[in-house]
Amino acid sequence: MHMTDRGLLALARHEGIVPGPYRDSTGTWTFGIGHTAAAGPPDPATMPRGMPADLDTAIKEAFQVFRADLVRYEKEVLRTVKVPLAQHEFDALVSFHYNTGGIARAALTRHLNAGDRDAAADAFMGWRRPAAIIPRREAERDLFRHGRYPGGTIPVWAVDRAGRVDFSRPVRRLREDQALALMRPARTPPPPVTRPTPATPTNWLARLVTFVSNLIRRT
Repeated sequence: MHMTDRGLLALARHEGIVPGPYRDSTGTWTFGIGHTAAAGPPDPATMPRGMPADLDTAIKEAFQVFRADLVRYEKEVLRTVKVPLAQHEFDALVSFHYNTGGIARAALTRHLNAGDRDAAADAFMGWRRPAAIIPRREAERDLFRHGRYPGGTIPVWAVDRAGRVDFSRPVRRLREDQALALMRPARTPPPPVTRPTPATPTNWLARLVTFVSNLIRRT
């Protein structure tokens, strides 16, 4: 089971894109779409600081890292949750886990595995620190409960060399089709089909002359 395109877009929209290393609300060095060293390479603490010279390439790298990270979070949700999930429930849980890393110890998981989906939905709001995260928790809860996906563009934020993000105004906004194009892995074109080169009339004539000559010698 994997996140839908709408789930991916919702998650990327919650996280936003920072095309250089930054410190999150806990002081952890982070890159791109919420990537930290705990999810695997690259380590944001070792990356060049500040805004990149090539913004397009940095945004593309952020999406590549994001897709690689998601594999782990999707697997952990599937391993921890023991009941069948609707697709929108799965999307909400992966978004929650991507942000908190808490799917294995969260009360919402215990309620869900016990079959109490209402209590599980309510328990999303148990993870509400810092206060700025509350709108995201509400959106994840509503997605889990009602299948309600948020919409809108995905912001790209500027960052300085000290790792401070400027949230006053995004430097770019990605449309959904632009974001999906960057999320999807590039397809390798199939190898060209090689066909045998047909014999030219000259080749056939030469073969015919040789055959007739050999036949005359034998007679």
